[in-house]
Amino acid sequence: MAKILCVLYDNPVDGYPNSYPRDDLPKLERYPNGQTLPTPSAIDFTPGALLGCVSGELGLRKFLEARGHTFVVTSDKDGTNSVFDRELADAEIVISQPFWPAYLTAERIARAPKLKLAITAGIGSDHVDLQAAMDRKITVAEVTYCNSISVSEHVMMMILSLVRNYIPSYQQVIAGGWNIADCVSRSYDLEGMQVGTVAAGRIGLAVLRRLKPFDVGLHYTDRHRLSAEVERELNLTFHPNVEDMIKICDVVTINCPLHPETENLFDEAMIGRMKRGAYLVNTARGKICNRDAVARALESGQLAGYAGDVWFPQPAPRDHPWRTMPHHGMTPHTSGSSLSAQTRYAAGTREILECWFDGRPIREEYLIVDGGHLAGAGAHSYSAGDATRGSDEAARFRN
Repeated sequence: MAKILCVLYDNPVDGYPNSYPRDDLPKLERYPNGQTLPTPSAIDFTPGALLGCVSGELGLRKFLEARGHTFVVTSDKDGTNSVFDRELADAEIVISQPFWPAYLTAERIARAPKLKLAITAGIGSDHVDLQAAMDRKITVAEVTYCNSISVSEHVMMMILSLVRNYIPSYQQVIAGGWNIADCVSRSYDLEGMQVGTVAAGRIGLAVLRRLKPFDVGLHYTDRHRLSAEVERELNLTFHPNVEDMIKICDVVTINCPLHPETENLFDEAMIGRMKRGAYLVNTARGKICNRDAVARALESGQLAGYAGDVWFPQPAPRDHPWRTMPHHGMTPHTSGSSLSAQTRYAAGTREILECWFDGRPIREEYLIVDGGHLAGAGAHSYSAGDATRGSDEAARFRN
């Protein structure tokens, strides 16, 4: 029997909820590209429940213990004295979410001789040293597409929040004020702006589709060019590289995976090539942007605003400059962890586990690393290497 080590974020401050604002979820059967939603044999949770926190347990405990497995769930993931580090030594499977990632560095993998499978309950497996996983022939899988639309909706919210100066206007109300001039002195219409996405995969393309009704110019760059049919449908302009696209865009949204080729992509030089007063939205991964360069660009006015929900490391230390820089719209990493998305990625995690235990192939689109090589979605989206360096700084959050 296997030991499964699962890292989830903490419960709500007021405790695990007894009720929810809504009684049900819309019923979906397929994603926009036709891919079916997760298809486990059963689920042991109510759709719409809070599954991503420690008490939610991704709805897996009954299933796993009925099969005789040991299931350890913790939020204590950072530092050598963490529960995660102590329990990792004899774990066969590790489950983690991108929102509260258990960083599987090469050093941790070396201390886990029984580890065979790392599952991302969500999408984005950069918190795993993929090169070390390949070297050890550890399978890495994620629940592809489970929260892509969730993230694309978050992108739209953040673009509009920045351009229309929503957050300071909301703060006027909370403070009891009514100074309209303060609210509108940084407020513009999105209509007519040029908006570009770095990558047009599942999330980036969904963002482009949602932007089309706003009567903006749409641009994209990606190492996999979209079909001519899609380009005509959305009236897209393709750019061969990031540098070519960003110089004409009023809004840039980052929707690419983190790997060695995209790490620190938006550094001081890249941000300096953007239009003065452009907006930058990053719901991909925090490490794609240089944190100090972003803060300086907001202070100088090179960027009019920066929003996102991804940081590095996660959780971000309390003195992280993005918490206090001007004109930002940052949130904790919540875009892909709506109650709707949790239902899908919890079900997808169970589907992967059922396949693993029953000796059946894991869906090709769920695979990131298999048999010592990038595979499935991993071969399409990632490059070999490691993007976990510096993740030990996450331990400072508790301090």
